Amino acid sequence: MSEEARIGRRWTLVIPKEIRERAGLREGQGVLLRVEGGRIVIQPLPIDPFKVLEEAVGEPYVEAEDEVRAERWLAEHARG
Repeated sequence: MSEEARIGRRWTLVIPKEIRERAGLREGQGVLLRVEGGRIVIQPLPIDPFKVLEEAVGEPYVEAEDEVRAERWLAEHARG
């Protein structure tokens, strides 16, 4: 799916409603931006990063073991 948009003042970009809804974006949500082969890719970040981390780490938390697992999980998911 594609929709046309325009770059506004101060380099703002309004994401069309249908695109926002399909991507599950919310106002104030963080995103990652990167350029891939001349294209701009916008990747939504988790709304609650602490919940995502809790799911990745699990219970009980053992820093020596879980910190390495959490960093590996974050690196895999932040790449897109």
